[in-house]
Amino acid sequence: MQIDGVFSGGGMKGYALVGAIKAAEDKGYIFKRVAGTSAGSIVASLVAAGLNSQEIYDILLNAPRNRFLDSSFRTLPLIKWFLLYWKMGIYKGNAFEKWFTQVLASRNIHTFKDIERDSLRIIASDVSNNRIIVLPDDLPKYGINPDEFSVAKAVRMSISIPYIFQPVKIKKNVFVDGGLLSNFPIWLFEKPDEKPIRPVLGVQLTPKEKLEHNRKISNAIELFSALFNSALNSHDLRHISRKVEKNIIFIKLKEGVSADFDMPKTECEEIFKIGESTAVSFFEKWSI
Repeated sequence: MQIDGVFSGGGMKGYALVGAIKAAEDKGYIFKRVAGTSAGSIVASLVAAGLNSQEIYDILLNAPRNRFLDSSFRTLPLIKWFLLYWKMGIYKGNAFEKWFTQVLASRNIHTFKDIERDSLRIIASDVSNNRIIVLPDDLPKYGINPDEFSVAKAVRMSISIPYIFQPVKIKKNVFVDGGLLSNFPIWLFEKPDEKPIRPVLGVQLTPKEKLEHNRKISNAIELFSALFNSALNSHDLRHISRKVEKNIIFIKLKEGVSADFDMPKTECEEIFKIGESTAVSFFEKWSI
């Protein structure tokens, strides 16, 4: 059966998304359209490129993660912080984009014209104009032909965690991680007032209970964390109604692994299995 899929951001927790995809494949589901933010955009792009869960898992597990931290600065620590003011990111992000370009090229995917129309949507944040951008749909607003725009570049825009990776600049517009404005774009396919074209499956790496948690804030650090999490989740929470909620796999993972590029493969495998087992339990009760 054909379904549409939406994958949330979550950094290194993204291995759980792949585990959920494996469980979906084992149930006979085929993704027709996919969308994602940040880590979810990586996974969605690979699904749209025609890879199955095992192929995606192998690619991500063996990715040269240590090379992705291509520092912008080769100078004294104090000067690094000064340069960060201008570069707006510790790492360039070029190494990831080059690697992902090669991964997609191996499947003859270069620009959006190489992917079936409307089968892939990627979320980024246009902080110059304070708006969510859906790629490739919104590219014409910037005078860009989607058929000529690199899929790897779109993913690079979506994963640009503020201050960690340098933002992508296009025609004086600055783009950063899509999760800043929409970390889980279920709204792309699931509209409460419209019947979806086909069943929509969401995979959310933020557990449901965390979304509903009444956070205690007693100091500046906790306030900053709360502000960041509010930015990640507030927009999307408006679209997770009771009707939509039943189509979402909420995967509960421990805190603190999102940006751990040195995470050992054993932990990646554990996260994958948590995603798979959570999805297996979900599918036992999911009715379409």
